Amino acid sequence: MKDKGLGEFEELVLLAVCILEGTAYGVSVKNEVEKHSGRSILLGAIHITLYRLQDKGYLKSEMGGNTEKRGDRRKRLFSITPTGLKQLKASQDVRQKMWQLIPQLNAGQ
Repeated sequence: MKDKGLGEFEELVLLAVCILEGTAYGVSVKNEVEKHSGRSILLGAIHITLYRLQDKGYLKSEMGGNTEKRGDRRKRLFSITPTGLKQLKASQDVRQKMWQLIPQLNAGQ
């Protein structure tokens, strides 16, 4: 099956996971995406996307420690894989190349 690249929301979630460096879990990713995108995001959409990206091999996860604040429940912490980082960089490259092809933006150079 040919890789179809990343959707915009998947890219935002991957970027948030990278920014959070080992502290990425559902709520923290939601907050990070909302902070930078200015959108209101449903937590369920974040969870679905995190697990889809894990299924694609772009993220890995492990269970963090439990806390009394969470009723002794543990957080599932996500981090990017080398494959995920490669895909994120490829997505950035495509966008950069296309931005450079916009005549109106490059006329003054």
